[in-house]
This record gives sequence, C-alpha cells and structure tokens, in this order.
Amino acid sequence: MTVPTIAGAQLGGSTDLPLLVCGPSLGTSATALWSTTAELLSNEFHVVAWDLPGHGYSHGPAEAGLTMHELADGVLQFVDGVLSERGEPSGSFVYAGDSVGGAVGQQLLLDHRGRVTGAVLACTVPRFADESMWRERAEKVRVSGTPVMVEGSAKRWFAPGFIEQHSDVVAALLHSLQEADRFGYAAVCDALATFDIRAQLGRIEAPVIAIAGAYDEAAPVASMAALAHGVADGRLVILDHVGHQAPVEAPEEVARAIREVAGKPLSPTTIADRSEAGMGVRREVLGGAHVDRANAGITDFTRDFQAFITDYAWGGIWARPGLSRRERSIAVLTAMIARGHHDELAMHVRAALTNGLSVEEIKEVLLQSAIYCGVPDANTAFRIAQRVLEEASRASDE
Repeated sequence: MTVPTIAGAQLGGSTDLPLLVCGPSLGTSATALWSTTAELLSNEFHVVAWDLPGHGYSHGPAEAGLTMHELADGVLQFVDGVLSERGEPSGSFVYAGDSVGGAVGQQLLLDHRGRVTGAVLACTVPRFADESMWRERAEKVRVSGTPVMVEGSAKRWFAPGFIEQHSDVVAALLHSLQEADRFGYAAVCDALATFDIRAQLGRIEAPVIAIAGAYDEAAPVASMAALAHGVADGRLVILDHVGHQAPVEAPEEVARAIREVAGKPLSPTTIADRSEAGMGVRREVLGGAHVDRANAGITDFTRDFQAFITDYAWGGIWARPGLSRRERSIAVLTAMIARGHHDELAMHVRAALTNGLSVEEIKEVLLQSAIYCGVPDANTAFRIAQRVLEEASRASDE
C-alpha cells in the first residue's frame, strides 16, 4: 500500500482551540473551498485544511490505483503532524469534508475509530456513481488534463444563480481545478471508483451531520438520507439553494452544523431535531395541527420510522425544485387512488387544497383516475374526497 503525501494549510484560529480538519471536493483546493467557513469559525476552532494529491499544496506524486483507505491514511498522517505541533500526538479532532473530502471523512470514521469526535459530511455519499464512470473520467483527464473538466464542473457544482451572484468565488474554484495535476486528479478518480461503504455505515459511531444540497446531482438528497440514517448517530440537513459545494454556497449553515456536531452527541428526541427542513415542508403542506397530532403519537417503536419519513419524503422529495406543489399534489392523489391508500388519500386531499388545487381540479384528477386506475377505486376516492371537501368548507365558514 502506497500512502500519498498530503499537505495543507492553516485557515484560522489559535492552536489553543479545538482542532477542525477540513477536506476538499475533487478538483478544488481546500483554501478556495473552506476559507469563508473557516473565517466564521476562527474564534472557536483551530482550522486546518488538507489538499488532494496534485491539488493546492499537495504537490507529491499520486499513483494510479489509489484507494480511499490509502487516501484516508495520508490525511491522517498530515493531521498527526498538526497534532504533534500542538503537543497532542495521536489526539482527536472534529472533521468536515465536502464530496470526496466527505468520503475520506467516512473512511476515517471507519478505519480510525476514536480519532474523529464528530463529522460534518457535505455533498457526499457512501457510494459515488459506478466504477466504469470514474475509470473513464480518470483516463480522460490523464490524456487531456484537468482543463477538460472545467465546463462540465461549472454546470454541476452550483445551484442556479450562484455563478452570477458569486463570480469571484466560482473563478477561484475553477482556477484550482484547471491548475490541478492531471495524474493526481485521475488517482482520486481511481479511489472513488472502488469506494463503497454502504454495508459498513452502521459501524460509524461518532455523531455525523450529513448536509445535502437540493440541487446536488452527484450526491442526491435520497442518498444522503441513507447516509444520515445508516450511521449510528446521524442527522440530515437539506439546504434548499445549494448544489455540490456547500462550504462556499452556504458557509453560515455549514459553520452552524460544525458547531453543533462538535458540541454534543446528537440524540433524536423529536422529529424536529432530525430535520428542520423536512418538518418545515411537512407543516406547510399538511398543516401544523396535523403534524402536532402526529408528533404527539410518536413512540419509541415508531420514532425512527417517523424521522425517516420526515427526512426522506418531506425534506428530500417534497423539497426538490423540479415540480410545483400543485403538480406534486396531482401526482400524489393519483398514486393514493391507484394503490388504495385511503387514509393517506384523505390527508392528501387536504394537502391539495393547501397546495392550490381547486375543488374542480381535484374532481378532474379523480375522474382521470376512473379511467386509468379503475371505477371502483375512483368511486371510493370520490366518497373520501367529498367528505374531506365538505369538512374543509364547513371549517372555512366558521
């Protein structure tokens, strides 16, 4: 096994403060990605950041066939050097990483238990794409260099509007991509090609906050929910206007998550603790009274399932920007009718009114379902909807 030589930089804070180690996204320098977040935390942490092989300060050679285990070991060697200078050999630290930096964080949590006291894993998943995609990208960059990746990365990395509003930040990140060594970039692609810890997530015991960007195609919300719920002590945070580079797109939110994960272990005592984003959407669509009744009925037996629904369905799928809430209601009503989920249908008829569907439009959805789902299903649906709509009408008259 060949451990790569990793280098980095101090981004802020006194060495008397707790150590925070930050890891980069593929193609970026840690300084360009983490400086703004580090500035927000400089009174609370000694912040250092490491660079991927061939990126930023890491000028050492990187061999083809690099694995995530080797990359994580190289990062730990760099961190141990920092800790020794602090007079804390083999000490522990807080970790934050974006994309492949988050994958390294996952590997550190698995391979070196007890060293990481808590981690913020942003825009990362326990398995990125398939091996063939990474092998093809590695070969492409080895032949043509990293500038060939600039145009596509600019499209994938950021939420809509960010490039226009923060051109200087974007320029710095894309410059670091263009300047990255092609063989170092390709070696990291090799590590990502074989990285898959989905079956091992349950072994991660340190508290984890997983930060998902609603516009992130590389680390979609659903996969990040699986990460958050797969570890022993995890929480999912979904950021509405973020793509794949959370530390620059939402530095305040990332800094807040780092403070939280460093402060105390997470305990899923209520649904609101698990996902503020999902709970907010759930309240908007179903109404506060409904959600309060549901929360009051939570037991130890149902708590994890309810947390999963809040994060995955409401914070993940309903928070996506692709469809309007009116359009979502149409799709959901049809699915409830087709599957015969009558209790859920009543709830979503109420939600459809909240989401802006008129009574006439709800009727049209039910009529369409009579053709495609069957007359008996539509007959039951009309009966349930009639009752819900009458209740809603009476409530509006009071």
